[in-house]
Amino acid sequence: MPAPKKFSRDQLASAALELADDRGLDALSMRALAARLGTGPMTLYNYVDGREGLESLVIEAVVRHAAYPAEPAADWREEVRVLAESYWVTVRRHPQVVPLIVARRTTDEPTLAFGERMLEALARGGRSGRDLLVAFRLVVGFVIGFAQSESGAASLRLSGGSADEVIERGRTLPEERYPRVVEIATAAAEGDRLEEFRAGLDLLVAGLSARSRPASA
Repeated sequence: MPAPKKFSRDQLASAALELADDRGLDALSMRALAARLGTGPMTLYNYVDGREGLESLVIEAVVRHAAYPAEPAADWREEVRVLAESYWVTVRRHPQVVPLIVARRTTDEPTLAFGERMLEALARGGRSGRDLLVAFRLVVGFVIGFAQSESGAASLRLSGGSADEVIERGRTLPEERYPRVVEIATAAAEGDRLEEFRAGLDLLVAGLSARSRPASA
């Protein structure tokens, strides 16, 4: 009898992410992952503890792909921008996985390393304790929320709908009754998602900067 195949954690995480990307979270199972890897489901139990373990692997694989400089930016505000954008760019590549990232909290090394780096940047803005926690949740919530809105657009496409159709309906509403809705629908139709993300992030960082200690960099 041949010896069971051996896999690294990176191999398992990458394969689990590919499976979720290709077939959605509902298809994520020990059996499906085993088939993709060319092994038996029982072999995987040597590495992963069921569905919960698979979900952790998927999130780990996503966060590991976030590309940001090894050395932090000199200004904490720029560091927050760089980290937030790198995380958003990575997460939005995997719209099927966004609901999982929203729902799950993991303690894998890539997630902890990214979190520590972001917390350190925010701490350099003069925050600690509860204020640091609030700032961290604000930044991460903005990034995930922005990605989630795009994930919703992807779900619309899968169901035969389109985000463009929703925007167009907004543009054709009676302008005398819904002038601001028409205004933002028009802006959405003509806008660029990266520009929108950066504009929103600038507003967020400006707010954090306004509340930072005067002595911060």
